[in-house]
Amino acid sequence: MDRDTTGEVWLRDLYTAHWAGMVRLASLLLGSSDQAEEVVQDGLVAVHHRREQFDSMEHAAAYLRMTVVNRCRSVHRHRAVVNRYRPDPRAGVETPEAALDRGETHDEVMMALRTLPQRQREVLILRFYSQASEAEIAETLGISKGAVKSHAHRGMQALRQSLAPVVREGR
Repeated sequence: MDRDTTGEVWLRDLYTAHWAGMVRLASLLLGSSDQAEEVVQDGLVAVHHRREQFDSMEHAAAYLRMTVVNRCRSVHRHRAVVNRYRPDPRAGVETPEAALDRGETHDEVMMALRTLPQRQREVLILRFYSQASEAEIAETLGISKGAVKSHAHRGMQALRQSLAPVVREGR
């Protein structure tokens, strides 16, 4: 049997060039890295199945980024259903996650990001943590560049308001 070595080389090149950045993107969008690698791995499989549709590695990478964002949205939808049916936690008991989030400014920024509407959160994470351009963000999220600017502006305003007490306290 003849193995498809060109497909394997193509996938290896895509993986090598984009794995770390996509896992970081998924980790930021999900709020943790527990499912990030799985999301990216599933995304790579989806891109590999469609590899003949891509005219360049950049096109495949853009599709991978879009796939990762969409799969993160699916994880969020699943979490929302799970949370909807979860019993209320005992009042006054602090979770380990909440105790950690009180720690450093980075954690407070991440908490503030989680409070933003989904689209604003996605735009800011893609822009500041993945260093994606406005055009790349627009393509990834399927919105216009103007919408990217608007979501980024509104998200930054909300973060400034949310983090103002942290900045004043000097944390």
